[in-house]
Amino acid sequence: MGLFDIFRRKRHQDEQEEVKPTPTKDPEAEGSTKVDQTQDTTPTENVQENSTESVEASQTERQDSASAAATHIDRPADEDDTVTENEESSTTTESLVDETPSSQENEKPTPESDEGEATPTEPENSASTDKSSEEKYDAGLEKSRNGFGARLNKFLANFRHVDEDFFEDLEDLMIESDVGYDMAMKLSDSLRKEVKLQNAKSKQDVSNVIIQKMVELYDAAGQDEQTGINFAQSGPTVIMFVGVNGAGKTTTIGKMAARFKNEGKKVLLAAADTFRAGATEQLDVWAKRDGVDIVTGPENGDPAAVVFDGVKKAKAEGYDVLFVDTAGRLQNKVNLMNELAKMKRILTREIPDAPHEVLLVLDATTGQNALNQAKLFKESTDVTGIVLTKLDGTARGGIVLAIRNELHLPVKFVGLGEKVTDLQEFDASEFVYGLFKGLVTTTD
Repeated sequence: MGLFDIFRRKRHQDEQEEVKPTPTKDPEAEGSTKVDQTQDTTPTENVQENSTESVEASQTERQDSASAAATHIDRPADEDDTVTENEESSTTTESLVDETPSSQENEKPTPESDEGEATPTEPENSASTDKSSEEKYDAGLEKSRNGFGARLNKFLANFRHVDEDFFEDLEDLMIESDVGYDMAMKLSDSLRKEVKLQNAKSKQDVSNVIIQKMVELYDAAGQDEQTGINFAQSGPTVIMFVGVNGAGKTTTIGKMAARFKNEGKKVLLAAADTFRAGATEQLDVWAKRDGVDIVTGPENGDPAAVVFDGVKKAKAEGYDVLFVDTAGRLQNKVNLMNELAKMKRILTREIPDAPHEVLLVLDATTGQNALNQAKLFKESTDVTGIVLTKLDGTARGGIVLAIRNELHLPVKFVGLGEKVTDLQEFDASEFVYGLFKGLVTTTD
């Protein structure tokens, strides 16, 4: 079954649920509620008689709460290093992002203005916030869906009939939606016959055909694509993270380390971005938060030395996964790529199949710039997959289609929110449905 067939089936199910009748309210129940509220009303006389006692009691409570607060401040931390989301939001919120550390007392990293998914602010164990994968894709792609929908509606507002002007305007629409020039041309060529073949006359018919062909082209470009992580058959799995500074490499490592730790894997981090101020401290914050180990080196030290120490430790102490953070100074491209190549030689010398993954972290909010970065890194290093961050904070979700079509690299993880659990394994069907579901109607 193709992606568009899955799309149509899910869309049809949603439309069926939307037409279900809503339950009517029981007037008698409403009446009884009003009576109960009336009976529970406190007389004014009782409030006046008790006002003096309330003031005295509140003063006593304030004194008790002040002493309790002092006791709470002096209370030592629990022996278990695991911290809940609520406790952590008051101490490390906005500290786990790709930026230089603060010069204040604790020297914790300060947030970067464009780092939209730094730390979760809601408790992971809250049932009300435990969303399914489908719900996360739906919410995370809302801006992209609405942005593309607005462009499509504007395009169809001038629709009269299918002619050459129609296809030129369609190409502009696709490029504005960050699906890429190459895919825009392919889509235009494919639609020339398809619109006539399906006898699409109404605006909705044309809209359905456009999205159908986009999904089919996207599906065809990803044939035999491996979106899962390639784990080592024995010994530690080594995953290198590359990408420009500010894309969210360190934050992604922290979130993915938490994910693998919760799956029962023994995780080790290697802080090989030794030149960016605060990078090591930032990754150390994540290591402590996740309850995993970390290998560090001196500031401005040799990154390859950190990688060497990390892979030695991973092999000797039986770690399941080694995450390697790297620098991202794209303005110094030659030195950066030489540095990455040196790291890979060390890893391969110690573990012949390593690195098992080279994940390129891209910021979805940068649109076509992210695609250009991907091309540069792909030319210089053996990228095996993409992690697309901050997808929930942009209307440029179409960049996923361009990455698959032009680079033929699988998107393996996407950032759909600020919580640690919002870093999701990429699901093509959920992505397509989340991006286009409100723009297609079904008739079957």
